[in-house]
Amino acid sequence: MDMNAYLSMFIDESNDHLQSLNENLLKLESAPEDISIVQVIFRSAHTLKGMSATMGFEDLASLTHEMENVLDLVRNHKLRMDNFIFDTLFKGLDALESMVQDIMGGGTGKADVASIVTSLKSIVKGDYKDDSAAAKPAAAVAGDDGSTLDQFQSSILLQSIDAGMTVFHIVVTLRDDCVLKAARAYMVFDFLERSGEIVKSSPSSQDIEQEKFDRSFTVFTIASIPEAELRSGIESVSEIESAVVTQLDKESLQQLGVSTAQGAPTASASIAVDTVSAASAQAAAAASPAPTAPAGSAPAAPASGGGGGSRTIRVDIDRLDSLMNLFSELLIDRVRLEQLASEIRRNELTETVEHMSRVSSDLQNIVLKLRMVPVESVFNRFPRMVRDLAKSLDKKIELVISGADTELDRTVIDEIGDPLVHLLRNSLDHGIESVADRLAAGKPETGTVHLRAYHSGNHVFIEVEEDGRGINADRVKQTAIKNGVVDAESAKRLTDSEINMLIFAAGFSTADKISDISGRGVGLDVVKTKIESLGGHVSVESAQGRGTKFSIQLPLTLSIISAMLIKLGAEKYAIPLSSIVETAIVPREQIRKIHGNRMIDYRGSVIPLVSLAQVLGCTSFPEEEEHETEILVIRKGTKLCAVTVDEFLGQSEIVLKTLGKYLTNIEAISGATILGDGQVALIVDPNALIK
Repeated sequence: MDMNAYLSMFIDESNDHLQSLNENLLKLESAPEDISIVQVIFRSAHTLKGMSATMGFEDLASLTHEMENVLDLVRNHKLRMDNFIFDTLFKGLDALESMVQDIMGGGTGKADVASIVTSLKSIVKGDYKDDSAAAKPAAAVAGDDGSTLDQFQSSILLQSIDAGMTVFHIVVTLRDDCVLKAARAYMVFDFLERSGEIVKSSPSSQDIEQEKFDRSFTVFTIASIPEAELRSGIESVSEIESAVVTQLDKESLQQLGVSTAQGAPTASASIAVDTVSAASAQAAAAASPAPTAPAGSAPAAPASGGGGGSRTIRVDIDRLDSLMNLFSELLIDRVRLEQLASEIRRNELTETVEHMSRVSSDLQNIVLKLRMVPVESVFNRFPRMVRDLAKSLDKKIELVISGADTELDRTVIDEIGDPLVHLLRNSLDHGIESVADRLAAGKPETGTVHLRAYHSGNHVFIEVEEDGRGINADRVKQTAIKNGVVDAESAKRLTDSEINMLIFAAGFSTADKISDISGRGVGLDVVKTKIESLGGHVSVESAQGRGTKFSIQLPLTLSIISAMLIKLGAEKYAIPLSSIVETAIVPREQIRKIHGNRMIDYRGSVIPLVSLAQVLGCTSFPEEEEHETEILVIRKGTKLCAVTVDEFLGQSEIVLKTLGKYLTNIEAISGATILGDGQVALIVDPNALIK
């Protein structure tokens, strides 16, 4: 059997099983007595073991086998789950994910997992509670030798290198006779912070502050000065024996065990058009006579037994891009044909064009759905991350996910993971208070973080909202002035929302002390850059003492949408149909003015009335001369707004065309389209009209 033919399927199936294992272990942690969850976990582990053995990845198979032994005892009521068992199984999952990532990068999938295996075997023997030999390897796994980075830290360093910044790994050694080790370390950290950004230290900054280290410590930093200057600056601190400074590139980061975001596909990623799989069935069948597919996970054997073939085909994204572009051109021709048929008025031509329209509409729906993926594929890795961070921060945090079935284009899905990791970590570290602080403030001891997604027009909004301490506007302003982000005079004129946006400035941080979790202020700058590169933007709302909400607006990046065509004088515009609630005609006497703003009554509530002509600077539509006004009621989330227009031209399927890099950030315009008569119409972004 040619194993290379199945490698792509094996990787996809393995990631699905690992995600299922993570999700179900988290469920089991909330309900440790629920054996049905254990059965699901066991079956996933068993299938993964069979697949790995069949593909020749023995280290993967053997580690999964040891985890399977523990789960077998639990499901047969011979072992009760406790914190040590949960932590060990989660560490095993992390190791399995790293091995699969190595295979994705062309590696062998081998790893040193002796300490985890020792812990798992001690659990099976039952002597882990009083066996110090078992406890020691577990601690070793949890410990940090300074050369490993988690997903968040590695993404910062890799993105910094991509942006042309310089990344260093530094080993600082103090002299034997150094008396105030913590003070000397602080001076080194202070110098490094002034020279750039610290992404990680080992031991952690907290341990270094408490002198919980021997003579040396390591630091990963993004520096703004040359290597020689960095070394001499560190060695100029008293009682420093040496500073070994190594500049890192992408290759050296990979050698240190750094990988890109877990589960993120490579550049030549492919899409599963269906969710039925072949690899798990073939690989597991080779290892076990009767494997059972894990409940609730994507991999599943065909239901039709031995004669059933695979119903899945994986298609390269580039091919789908080509298909989408060709269909876009076809749609423009279709609209043109419809217009010509209405002018020529011959029955045979009209009937043929109508049939072609129906067929192309069905084809359009299929083409669009091929590229769409639920954001669940990104969201489902966060519960585990929040669980681990809450434990390390000694906080109680609940993650509430809603709208996970909201669909986004695959290219956006692949890129959105890292920015969300940054925002969630920032919310957990800086936003949510400690249990003691929450109780003192009269809040529940458990903080809540909401992660939600929803459609609005031809955009998707993703929000991260927590009920923590909120942003201290005065402190943000002072820090911005101190760091030279704004001058004191300009700062006085800033609105609250503009002050909040200062936290996205490069290198901005209000942290009192160094934190390995929040990313030392690098994270939010990376978020803004990444979101804007995707054609979206990020905003933040905050109320001190009540919490903060980050809102990301992303384009669906669909090439084709349904739109309402309208006129403003001599100009034509398109408004996405998905944002429109209804159309109406309002007599001028029903328009009120409240605090200088025009408002209208709409179904029992009062909503603002926006002049589209004024927003777009259209002078050919003398709106004030009209006795009655045609309006569109549009929606953004739960907010409503009425928009005045000149004339409705009707609905149409339109092809989105970007305005190019020379026409960026034009207010309220998200692109352009070519109409059936060859004219160009600008596409209005309804979300920009509702503040």
